[in-house]
Amino acid sequence: MSKFVVGLTGGIGSGKSAVSERFEALGIRVVDADIASRVVVEPGRPALKAIEEHFGADVIAADGTLDRAALRKLVFEDESERRWLEQLTHPLINAYMNEELAAAASPYAILAHPILIETGRQTSCDRVLVVDVPEALQVSRTMARDDNPEAQVRAIMAAQASREERLAAADDVIVNDQGLEHLDAEVARLHAKYLALAEEA
Repeated sequence: MSKFVVGLTGGIGSGKSAVSERFEALGIRVVDADIASRVVVEPGRPALKAIEEHFGADVIAADGTLDRAALRKLVFEDESERRWLEQLTHPLINAYMNEELAAAASPYAILAHPILIETGRQTSCDRVLVVDVPEALQVSRTMARDDNPEAQVRAIMAAQASREERLAAADDVIVNDQGLEHLDAEVARLHAKYLALAEEA
């Protein structure tokens, strides 16, 4: 991959999606690990069959798709099950993302990845952009968005890199605790910077 790649990450509820949507609106190809993680477990793909064989029919919805909420509950309650799932899906997700990044036609590409640091994927990026918010805001936003109890939100946060670890890996940071105008301005500023860096590269 010769293309200039910016890894975009942040904890749950930080506003990664709002940031990637703004880069997309500027004509930048965004490859999203969340989308990749859905594609590799679509009906008819080998990963879904393996998940059903391992966890049983309870994780398959009536329409034959993966019941992600049921699976999430199982893997967050059991560390070994989470590791099993990651060993199955991470190589498939990485292969899909590599293909998508290689096909990107924009001057640079964004790799939006909630666990960029945890998976070591930041090493394949030219820059790392972290969307940062105070933890209390992460919790309240995620509870409101996903209708999850606080304990489940905190369990997800505990499974992710800490705020300090993410910031230590960051080349650029957007602090997303203000309004959308602030977000627009920050993305515009970084877009200009990345265009210049991609041209140099």
